[in-house]
Order: sequence, then C-alpha cells, then structure tokens
Amino acid sequence: MPPSARTSRIEARITPDALAAVKRAAEIQGRSVSDFVTAAAQAAAEQTIRETQMIRLSLADQEQVVDLLSRPPAASPAFQRAFAAHRKLIRAVE
Repeated sequence: MPPSARTSRIEARITPDALAAVKRAAEIQGRSVSDFVTAAAQAAAEQTIRETQMIRLSLADQEQVVDLLSRPPAASPAFQRAFAAHRKLIRAVE
C-alpha cells in the first residue's frame, strides 16, 4: 500500500519479546515494522472473515442436507395456513 493511501492509525501494546519477534520477522522480509504488522493484521482479518462466511459440515451432516433437499418433509398444517395467508397478503399488495 503506498504511504499516501494511509489515513488511519492503530496502536497496540505488546510484550518486549513479541516486539522483538515482529521486528525480526519484518527484517527478514525486508519490510518496516509498520508494513509487516499492517500486512499481517490484514491477512488475519481476511482469513477470519472468510472462515465466518463458510459453513463446514461433517460428511454425515452433508448427507443429511442433501437428503432433506432431495426429499423435503411434507408441509405441516400450520405452514400451509401461513403460506396461504402470505400468498393472500402478497396478492392484496400487488
């Protein structure tokens, strides 16, 4: 990210050992500590977001979902009444 695009600032307190590790890692990558921390934080944030947007199911759960989708249960009387009321309401609005 070019320096001119940076408009926000964050602060964090870390232990001296953690700071030493961050400085060493940044040095290894040939980056400033700020660039290293920014890139690492952004990568962690993106990974967290990706993980929350994905549903993971066991094989048994996957099979159950497929079974329910291919053979849905019969609609209950309460569902049928709610669906009819919804359909009537939608037609009244149109």
